[in-house]
Amino acid sequence: MLDTTHAPIGPADVAGVRRLARDGRLAGSASTAPPDALARLRGAVYSVAWPLVFTRITKPLERQRRHPDCARGLEWLRPDCLDGFHDDVEAVVEHALRRATDPIENFDGWLATRLSPATVDAHRRRRGEIGALQRPRLPAWLSEALGGDPWLCDLAVQILVWAGVPTTAGAELWPLDGWAARRAEVTGAPPAGRDTLDLEVRTVLAAMRSRPKWHAEHVERPLGHKRAPVAPMPADGAAEPTPLRLVGPDEADDARLVGRAEEALRAIEARLDRGQDPATAVAAVVRRVFGSTGNALDRLPHHGSTREDWLATALADEARLERIVATVLEVLGR
Repeated sequence: MLDTTHAPIGPADVAGVRRLARDGRLAGSASTAPPDALARLRGAVYSVAWPLVFTRITKPLERQRRHPDCARGLEWLRPDCLDGFHDDVEAVVEHALRRATDPIENFDGWLATRLSPATVDAHRRRRGEIGALQRPRLPAWLSEALGGDPWLCDLAVQILVWAGVPTTAGAELWPLDGWAARRAEVTGAPPAGRDTLDLEVRTVLAAMRSRPKWHAEHVERPLGHKRAPVAPMPADGAAEPTPLRLVGPDEADDARLVGRAEEALRAIEARLDRGQDPATAVAAVVRRVFGSTGNALDRLPHHGSTREDWLATALADEARLERIVATVLEVLGR
């Protein structure tokens, strides 16, 4: 029987866990243990599991991420990497306390064989809890929307995978540098610049938004759970750090324009109900909502000219104004 005091976990506790495993009683003991005894069991299994997790999972992963400092040891792990390490160890501990039901002569060796299934299952479970797809696959409709382009289809899967990762790419949302290398592998073309990758990401996201409910559940919702990186305090006189943006400026522009358009439609409909001429109503509302007095945008989206130039040109052109009025009336069902 393991000691149930609050003393630090020691060799006797670890020896007790190995003895329970040899007797085939580890999972059973964990399921019936009172809280204090269960805490000691967890601590002892943790002591066995963490060196295995670091050596076989964490270190190779950090090298793959090109984090040589993190691969040196626990004390060198960056905060986000340390969180991931603890998640993996906890997953292995929980797995052992549930699955060690048969006699296990070599507990350490058995635990080493359970690292991958334990951490993968826990990873998928955590993804599912925040709405991310547990096993991201490319839906047929999304492949069709992307024209079957091999790279864009691959990028769509990478976006779905990344949406469920709890961290960000440093101060950015998307790991564009890593995707640039993958793009070169998939396409055989020279590495693309960040502007190209950014445009392609927006292309894929636009295709995903053609199914708004699916996009909200499997992309927007998990992205909202990402932990923003904690920046150090700026030195005296240093510029304030740029806040993390979960959407790009073009996406923010689109969202603001949709909101303004809804406001404009309500205002136009109210004027039409009062018997105002459609062309007069549309021109007046568009000027108010999208003009400088409406403070809709400080610029046109996607690097366009000034809004005043756009409004003046659009509303002064009778044919263009007629098309705008006709569109508005069609949307309002008039």
